[in-house]
Amino acid sequence: MKYLTKEVRIGIAGIAALCILVYGINYLKGIHLFKPTSYFYVKFDQVNGLTKSSPVYADGFRVGLVNDIYYDYENPKNVIVEIDVDPELRIPRGSTAELASELMGGTKMNLLLANNPREKYLLGDTIQGYLSNGVMDKVTEMIPQIEKMLPKLDSIMSSLNSLLADPALPNTLHSMQNTMANMEGTSRQLQKLMSTDIPQLTGKLNVIGDNFVNISNNLKDTDYAAMLRKVDQTLANVTTLTNQLNSKEGTVGLLLNDPSLYNSLNTTVNSANSLLEDLKAHPKRYVHFSIFGKKDK
Repeated sequence: MKYLTKEVRIGIAGIAALCILVYGINYLKGIHLFKPTSYFYVKFDQVNGLTKSSPVYADGFRVGLVNDIYYDYENPKNVIVEIDVDPELRIPRGSTAELASELMGGTKMNLLLANNPREKYLLGDTIQGYLSNGVMDKVTEMIPQIEKMLPKLDSIMSSLNSLLADPALPNTLHSMQNTMANMEGTSRQLQKLMSTDIPQLTGKLNVIGDNFVNISNNLKDTDYAAMLRKVDQTLANVTTLTNQLNSKEGTVGLLLNDPSLYNSLNTTVNSANSLLEDLKAHPKRYVHFSIFGKKDK
């Protein structure tokens, strides 16, 4: 125990604290020092800001991290990225890796696993990678279209400002408000009409319909053949009477068709008129009043 001096104990505590600090920093970065990993290499033309300890994803799940990045000076325009992944991860041959830029900044690596159940990459093999800007790439593609739309948007905004500054707009809005109020009143009246007058009208139409049904039933029960026979008989009687009036054999026919009888009747009427006039003028010729038995001539 004489060798464990105060200085030795302080040194041991410092070394232990340093080891804990290193382990903690790596743990926060996602590096597990005592966990076995499998390493592979991914070759890119450029890494677009990829850094060490950046996460590596497969199908959206984190399967490892970037261990180291270095430039291949023997083959220019090649950047080699060393990745550590879970030893249980099987990377089929034909798989690729992509670097996608995130919207809020930063770059992540995605392993695009191929459908090859027979062959797989061995430990230390190189996987081909390429750059994909992801959402930012789509935004970049949209920028030229947005630039073309800006003059149109400016024109639209100018027209909109002119429209809003037009003094006729408040009057139009006021008119629309009045129109909406009138439509609301009309809607209430229509609702009242539908709830009161329409049911009454429907009831009256039902009564009229019932009356038409009764009339139809009565007409259906009418003996049209007998009624037509009576009409024919009446027409025949009228025809017979007309023929008798036109004939000179009957009394009425002679009265209507014989001119001599008409002249005799006319002469008789004239004589009767003359007799009445003479009677009015000389009544004493025809009526005699005698108190003393004496005649008046």
